[in-house]
Formats: sequence, C-alpha cells, structure tokens
Amino acid sequence: MTSPLDEMPTGENAVILSFCGGRGIAGRLTSLGFTPGAEVQMTQNFGRGPLIVTVRGTRVALGRGEAAKIVVERNHK
Repeated sequence: MTSPLDEMPTGENAVILSFCGGRGIAGRLTSLGFTPGAEVQMTQNFGRGPLIVTVRGTRVALGRGEAAKIVVERNHK
C-alpha cells in the first residue's frame, strides 16, 4: 500500500518509492539518505509536529511538510 511518509504509524517499516516536489526538496532529502529503494522505519509519529524516522541506520527528524512529499510502500511485517 502506498502512502505519504507522514501517515505511517510509529514502529512501521516502509520502502521509499519517490518524492512529490521540486529539485530543491529532492536534493535535500537525498542528502539526508532518503533515496528511492531505501528502507525506513517510523521511530516517532505523534500525529502533529515533527516526526523521527530511521533511514540507513540514522535517526532523522523531519517536518510534516517534508514527510508528506515522500511516497512510500508500506510493509506489513
């Protein structure tokens, strides 16, 4: 099931599919390790405010606006 990253519940895993946005946001996310095919785990998502995601073994804090532009394939493990 595909969805924006900001809709994932805490503890769920997913694979990044693509970005919805311009080159600026894509460049920033890529520099943080968010590349298509990378696995991510939602570490903290309280439903408002920033969220924390683990990608490539590193915890990264993202704003909701940035996270909403990352399209992921959610795993059901």
